[in-house]
Amino acid sequence: MRQDFDDTITAGERPIAMPTEPDLDDTIILASRKRPVALRPVVGSASGGALGAVPDQTSVQLSPRMPSQVTAQQVSASRAPTENSLEASALYYRVQLDGAAGAHNLDHPCVFGRDPRPPRIVRGVGPRLIAVRSPNREVSETHVEVRQLGSSVIVTDLRSTNGSAVQVPGNAARKLRQGESVVVSAGTLVDIGDGNIIRILPRQRPE
Repeated sequence: MRQDFDDTITAGERPIAMPTEPDLDDTIILASRKRPVALRPVVGSASGGALGAVPDQTSVQLSPRMPSQVTAQQVSASRAPTENSLEASALYYRVQLDGAAGAHNLDHPCVFGRDPRPPRIVRGVGPRLIAVRSPNREVSETHVEVRQLGSSVIVTDLRSTNGSAVQVPGNAARKLRQGESVVVSAGTLVDIGDGNIIRILPRQRPE
Protein backbone atom coordinates (compact mmCIF):
# COMPACT_ATOMS: atom_id res chain seq x y z
CA MET A 1 0.00 0.00 0.00
CA ARG A 2 1.38 3.43 -1.00
CA GLN A 3 1.77 5.96 1.83
CA ASP A 4 0.21 9.48 1.46
CA PHE A 5 2.79 12.19 2.31
CA ASP A 6 0.48 15.12 1.72
CA ASP A 7 0.59 17.37 4.84
CA THR A 8 -2.77 18.99 4.23
CA ILE A 9 -5.03 18.67 7.25
CA THR A 10 -8.70 18.48 6.63
CA ALA A 11 -10.70 20.43 9.19
CA GLY A 12 -13.66 18.83 10.67
CA GLU A 13 -17.12 20.16 10.30
CA ARG A 14 -17.79 23.33 12.27
CA PRO A 15 -20.49 23.09 14.84
CA ILE A 16 -23.66 24.93 14.01
CA ALA A 17 -24.13 27.88 16.38
CA MET A 18 -27.31 27.65 18.27
CA PRO A 19 -29.50 30.74 18.54
CA THR A 20 -29.03 30.70 22.31
CA GLU A 21 -25.24 31.19 22.09
CA PRO A 22 -23.85 34.72 22.71
CA ASP A 23 -22.99 37.04 19.77
CA LEU A 24 -19.22 37.03 19.22
CA ASP A 25 -19.21 40.35 17.35
CA ASP A 26 -16.48 42.66 18.86
CA THR A 27 -18.54 45.84 18.53
CA ILE A 28 -19.04 47.45 21.96
CA ILE A 29 -22.20 49.43 22.57
CA LEU A 30 -21.75 52.05 25.26
CA ALA A 31 -24.54 53.23 27.47
CA SER A 32 -25.85 56.68 26.66
CA ARG A 33 -23.85 59.39 28.42
CA LYS A 34 -25.55 61.87 30.64
CA ARG A 35 -25.06 65.46 29.58
CA PRO A 36 -23.24 67.56 32.19
CA VAL A 37 -25.33 69.96 34.19
CA ALA A 38 -24.55 73.49 33.02
CA LEU A 39 -24.48 76.42 35.40
CA ARG A 40 -27.08 79.07 34.91
CA PRO A 41 -25.59 82.55 34.34
CA VAL A 42 -25.77 84.59 37.53
CA VAL A 43 -27.22 88.04 37.13
CA GLY A 44 -25.92 90.64 39.54
CA SER A 45 -23.23 93.22 40.16
CA ALA A 46 -19.59 92.22 39.94
CA SER A 47 -19.00 93.21 43.55
CA GLY A 48 -22.13 91.71 45.08
CA GLY A 49 -20.67 88.24 45.63
CA ALA A 50 -23.29 86.59 43.38
CA LEU A 51 -20.60 84.55 41.60
CA GLY A 52 -20.36 82.20 44.59
CA ALA A 53 -24.05 81.23 44.58
CA VAL A 54 -25.04 77.58 44.41
CA PRO A 55 -26.06 76.67 40.84
CA ASP A 56 -29.69 75.80 40.21
CA GLN A 57 -29.81 72.18 39.06
CA THR A 58 -33.23 72.74 37.46
CA SER A 59 -31.91 75.39 35.09
CA VAL A 60 -31.97 74.90 31.34
CA GLN A 61 -28.93 72.91 30.22
CA LEU A 62 -26.47 74.63 27.89
CA SER A 63 -23.99 73.11 25.48
CA PRO A 64 -20.75 72.19 27.34
CA ARG A 65 -18.75 74.09 24.70
CA MET A 66 -20.56 77.36 25.28
CA PRO A 67 -18.95 79.56 27.96
CA SER A 68 -21.35 81.07 30.40
CA GLN A 69 -22.17 84.76 30.28
CA VAL A 70 -20.55 85.32 33.67
CA THR A 71 -17.23 83.89 32.47
CA ALA A 72 -17.22 86.13 29.40
CA GLN A 73 -17.96 89.18 31.53
CA GLN A 74 -15.17 88.30 33.95
CA VAL A 75 -12.63 87.98 31.11
CA SER A 76 -13.69 91.31 29.62
CA ALA A 77 -13.44 93.01 32.99
CA SER A 78 -9.98 91.57 33.63
CA ARG A 79 -8.70 92.90 30.31
CA ALA A 80 -10.25 96.35 30.63
CA PRO A 81 -7.60 98.99 31.49
CA THR A 82 -8.03 100.77 34.77
CA GLU A 83 -7.96 104.53 35.19
CA ASN A 84 -4.47 104.32 36.68
CA SER A 85 -3.10 102.41 33.68
CA LEU A 86 -4.71 104.88 31.27
CA GLU A 87 -3.17 107.77 33.16
CA ALA A 88 0.24 106.11 33.16
CA SER A 89 0.07 105.46 29.41
CA ALA A 90 -0.81 109.11 28.61
CA LEU A 91 2.88 110.02 28.34
CA TYR A 92 4.06 111.39 25.02
CA TYR A 93 7.44 112.16 23.57
CA ARG A 94 7.90 115.62 22.12
CA VAL A 95 9.65 116.98 19.04
CA GLN A 96 11.24 120.40 18.74
CA LEU A 97 13.01 122.20 15.92
CA ASP A 98 16.32 123.78 16.90
CA GLY A 99 15.73 127.49 17.38
CA ALA A 100 11.97 127.12 17.81
CA ALA A 101 10.32 128.24 21.02
CA GLY A 102 7.79 125.46 21.51
CA ALA A 103 7.68 121.69 21.24
CA HIS A 104 5.01 119.39 19.82
CA ASN A 105 3.60 116.38 21.66
CA LEU A 106 3.54 113.15 19.72
CA ASP A 107 -0.09 112.48 20.60
CA HIS A 108 -0.37 113.09 16.85
CA PRO A 109 2.24 112.08 14.27
CA CYS A 110 4.29 115.09 13.14
CA VAL A 111 5.14 115.60 9.46
CA PHE A 112 7.90 118.07 8.61
CA GLY A 113 8.61 119.70 5.26
CA ARG A 114 8.66 122.92 3.24
CA ASP A 115 4.96 122.55 2.50
CA PRO A 116 3.87 119.28 4.12
CA ARG A 117 0.78 117.49 2.89
CA PRO A 118 -1.21 114.79 4.72
CA PRO A 119 -1.09 111.25 3.29
CA ARG A 120 -3.86 110.15 0.94
CA ILE A 121 -4.88 107.38 3.33
CA VAL A 122 -4.89 108.31 7.03
CA ARG A 123 -4.81 105.42 9.51
CA GLY A 124 -5.75 106.34 13.04
CA VAL A 125 -5.11 109.90 14.16
CA GLY A 126 -4.29 112.42 11.44
CA PRO A 127 -0.81 113.99 11.40
CA ARG A 128 0.23 117.42 12.59
CA LEU A 129 1.79 119.32 9.65
CA ILE A 130 4.85 121.44 10.54
CA ALA A 131 6.33 123.69 7.83
CA VAL A 132 10.03 124.59 8.01
CA ARG A 133 12.08 127.20 6.18
CA SER A 134 14.41 125.95 3.45
CA PRO A 135 16.05 128.80 1.50
CA ASN A 136 18.22 126.38 -0.47
CA ARG A 137 15.31 124.01 -1.01
CA GLU A 138 17.21 121.14 0.60
CA VAL A 139 14.05 120.10 2.44
CA SER A 140 11.36 118.37 0.42
CA GLU A 141 7.78 119.57 0.56
CA THR A 142 6.81 116.54 2.66
CA HIS A 143 10.11 115.34 4.10
CA VAL A 144 9.94 113.25 7.27
CA GLU A 145 7.42 111.86 9.74
CA VAL A 146 7.92 111.35 13.48
CA ARG A 147 5.34 109.30 15.34
CA GLN A 148 4.99 107.54 18.69
CA LEU A 149 3.94 103.90 18.72
CA GLY A 150 3.42 102.68 22.27
CA SER A 151 6.60 103.59 24.16
CA SER A 152 8.72 103.91 21.00
CA VAL A 153 9.38 106.74 18.56
CA ILE A 154 9.58 105.96 14.85
CA VAL A 155 11.22 108.30 12.32
CA THR A 156 10.25 107.68 8.68
CA ASP A 157 11.79 109.35 5.65
CA LEU A 158 8.90 110.18 3.31
CA ARG A 159 10.95 109.56 0.14
CA SER A 160 12.62 112.93 0.40
CA THR A 161 15.02 114.12 -2.30
CA ASN A 162 18.05 114.77 -0.08
CA GLY A 163 17.29 112.24 2.67
CA SER A 164 17.33 112.51 6.45
CA ALA A 165 20.29 112.00 8.81
CA VAL A 166 19.49 110.40 12.17
CA GLN A 167 21.84 110.42 15.16
CA VAL A 168 20.80 108.30 18.13
CA PRO A 169 22.62 109.13 21.40
CA GLY A 170 25.87 107.15 21.62
CA ASN A 171 25.89 106.30 17.89
CA ALA A 172 27.21 107.92 14.74
CA ALA A 173 24.78 109.70 12.47
CA ARG A 174 23.49 107.71 9.51
CA LYS A 175 21.40 108.67 6.52
CA LEU A 176 18.05 107.03 6.00
CA ARG A 177 17.17 105.54 2.65
CA GLN A 178 14.08 106.82 0.89
CA GLY A 179 11.04 105.47 2.70
CA GLU A 180 13.11 103.89 5.50
CA SER A 181 11.86 103.85 9.09
CA VAL A 182 13.96 103.60 12.24
CA VAL A 183 13.13 103.35 15.96
CA VAL A 184 14.83 106.07 18.00
CA SER A 185 15.00 107.18 21.62
CA ALA A 186 14.86 110.47 23.51
CA GLY A 187 17.82 112.71 22.66
CA THR A 188 17.90 111.66 18.98
CA LEU A 189 18.66 114.37 16.40
CA VAL A 190 17.13 114.28 12.92
CA ASP A 191 18.78 116.56 10.32
CA ILE A 192 16.53 117.21 7.31
CA GLY A 193 18.70 119.91 5.68
CA ASP A 194 19.09 123.69 5.57
CA GLY A 195 19.91 123.72 9.29
CA ASN A 196 16.60 122.15 10.29
CA ILE A 197 17.31 119.72 13.11
CA ILE A 198 14.51 117.93 14.92
CA ARG A 199 15.13 116.91 18.54
CA ILE A 200 13.30 114.05 20.23
CA LEU A 201 12.51 115.13 23.79
CA PRO A 202 11.63 112.81 26.74
CA ARG A 203 8.08 111.77 27.51
CA GLN A 204 5.77 113.82 29.64
CA ARG A 205 2.06 114.32 30.16
CA PRO A 206 0.41 116.76 27.75
CA GLU A 207 0.12 120.25 29.17
